[in-house]
Amino acid sequence: MAVEFRTLDNSDPILGGSKLLDAVLKTIGFARENDGIGLTKSKAFNRKFATWAAKNFNWPEYSADQLLRIQKVLNEEDVIPVLVLHELMISMKLGRHAKGKWRFSKKAEALAQTPGILQAALTQGFLFEFDHSRLQRFPFVAPGNWDIWLNVINVEAHGGVSEASLLKTFYGVEYSGAGDRAFWDHASFLMWHVLKPLSWLGYLESTELDGSHSPSDRTIYTKTPLWQRTFRLHTDDELRPVVVH
Repeated sequence: MAVEFRTLDNSDPILGGSKLLDAVLKTIGFARENDGIGLTKSKAFNRKFATWAAKNFNWPEYSADQLLRIQKVLNEEDVIPVLVLHELMISMKLGRHAKGKWRFSKKAEALAQTPGILQAALTQGFLFEFDHSRLQRFPFVAPGNWDIWLNVINVEAHGGVSEASLLKTFYGVEYSGAGDRAFWDHASFLMWHVLKPLSWLGYLESTELDGSHSPSDRTIYTKTPLWQRTFRLHTDDELRPVVVH
């Protein structure tokens, strides 16, 4: 069954929850003001842009303050949102490398004027068409597809769910120690292929807890209002009101 999702109105303030949408809009603006984005010899976005992005993107875990504590300069691969954005823009054919610079297409410029349509395009492009294995250091593929992941998370994360619970539900794996390769392979896959993309698009919100024994118990994922307004899933009928104590 194909996943159905709604395109929101361009002026809907709820779109502000999408980090990826915000990053794309800011990047298009940067390219417009700087006659493109400078590239390195290997065609990565240059340090000037990587540093600017770390300072200006709404991505606290990859902010300049955080990253510059570790290193003195920032390259594209040091700022994960920049790496993701560059790969995604290529995948979606929203621009091209030309004469040492990245230049956005007229299609991208037009989409920047319609944020609701752009968010829908990013959802289609990043969830259903992008090769997320590019982002994993040690690629491992677990079974599943977006129809399964979205419909299960729709129910499990309705009141909040841990990564550990999702790993057990999807793959039957549980944390047994730092050397548990099967657990970490599945955890890495779920994180980079499913949870991070949904979070970066603004559909999941994560909360870190203290005092958990398992690393995968520390993060709780909850659906955002943007999820509830966007996706139309066949498990919607199974949802019950969330009781707040």
